[in-house]
This record gives sequence, structure tokens and C-alpha cells, in this order.
Amino acid sequence: MKISETVHFDWYKNLFVVLVLVACVVASATVTDADFAEVIQGGPQVTAFLERFMQPDFSYIPTLIDPMIRTIKMSVLGTVIGFAVAVPLAFLATTVVTRNQVVTAIFRFILDVVRTIPNLLLAALTVAIVGIGEFSGVITIAVFTLGVVSQLIFETIETVDEGPIEAAEAVGATRVQIAFWSIAPQVMSQLASYLFYAFEINVRASTVLGYVGAGGIGVILNSSLGLLRYDRVSVIILMIFVVVAVVDFLSEAVRRRLA
Repeated sequence: MKISETVHFDWYKNLFVVLVLVACVVASATVTDADFAEVIQGGPQVTAFLERFMQPDFSYIPTLIDPMIRTIKMSVLGTVIGFAVAVPLAFLATTVVTRNQVVTAIFRFILDVVRTIPNLLLAALTVAIVGIGEFSGVITIAVFTLGVVSQLIFETIETVDEGPIEAAEAVGATRVQIAFWSIAPQVMSQLASYLFYAFEINVRASTVLGYVGAGGIGVILNSSLGLLRYDRVSVIILMIFVVVAVVDFLSEAVRRRLA
């Protein structure tokens, strides 16, 4: 038997897949009026941007320290507020605690609605209601934390050992007492881990909330881009990168110790 007879090349299937992908790309370009020629023609502009971007203005760093600190403060406060609200709502969003399908369904629906709102849209709505500034950023981060952490918490609660719960029910404990003394001790380490995880995410997210006026270093980043000060933009991005890297490292170290 020849080697060629043992190898099966489905070239026609691969060709069909390639043709479908090409057709999808062409159709997408047609619908969106994309012109790849403009991308090629924009080469000189990209070069000019990179030339200025790769020459960071390090003398601008002292100006960025205070906005960066305010960004971190905004993340801390928003995370703590969102987490404080998420914990009781998450306990109410699971039948392990409530033993009531209706109550659980109501709270899960509320949390699902909160989770569906994108960060920037939520920030824009908050700015329109409250006004420009860090307070809008704090509210945005708090609501975002509520949506993310609450799901993690009630999913964790649903995996707890039922033994302590049944024992507490047998002696006539109330639902609140069961939540405090039978469920909370089993999920406490996970709750702390979720808190730091949310803070890690929020530090990254808070840097771009300034685009819609929610305060922090994002406001300066947006204004620098508007003024075409790409030398300052590169410094801002470097500072954000360093801060986020440090926060990620500390958060991961804490979560490992809690695991």
C-alpha cells in the first residue's frame, strides 16, 4: 500500500472553509464601508504618531501622581461599597439561604439586570445624573462590583456543605442565624478572595472611566489625546501599566494565601 493511499486530505473541505471566511470578510467590509486602501495610505500618520508616542515626557510624571492616587481611592471606595451591598443580595439570591424560589428569582433577576449594563454606559448615565467627577466613578465601580461579585458569591454559597445548615434548622434557627453561623463561615475565605479580585478589576476599569467624565487619571488621558500630546499619553499609559501590575501582583498574592 502506498503512503498516499493512507493519508486523507480533505482539501475540498478546507477550501470551502477558506472561501466562507473570505466571503464573510468581504461582506463585513462592504456593510461597514471599510476601505483597506485608507489603512495603507495612513502609514505616514501612524509613523508620525509612533515617533511622538515613543518619546515620553517623563517631566509630566509629578502632575500624574495626584490623579493616579485619586483613581486608586475611587477604586477602593467603589469596590468596598459594591461588595458590602453584594454580600446580602447574593445571600438572598440563593435558595440555600432563603428556601423560597420566588424571593430568589426576584433578586437574581435584579442582579442579572445590573450585570448587563456595560461599564462605560453606566458611567455615562451616572455622570448625566450626578455630574462630572470622582463621585460618579465611585458609583459606577460600586454598581459594577455589585453585579460581578454577587454572582460569584451566590454560586459559591450553592456549593456549601448542607450538614451545618440542616443541623441549625433542626434546632429551630432562623434563616438569618443560619446565614451567619452555618453558611458564612464556609465561604468567608472565598469572599475575601472575591473582594481583592474585584479591586484588581476595578483599578484597571477606573483608568478609562474618565473618558465619560467619571474622574480619575482617565480624564487627563482623554485630554492629552485630544490635544495630540502623545508624549504625555505614553507616560500616562506607562504609569497605569505600573500601577495595575503592582495591584495585580499584590491581589494575586493575597488570594493565594486565602485559597
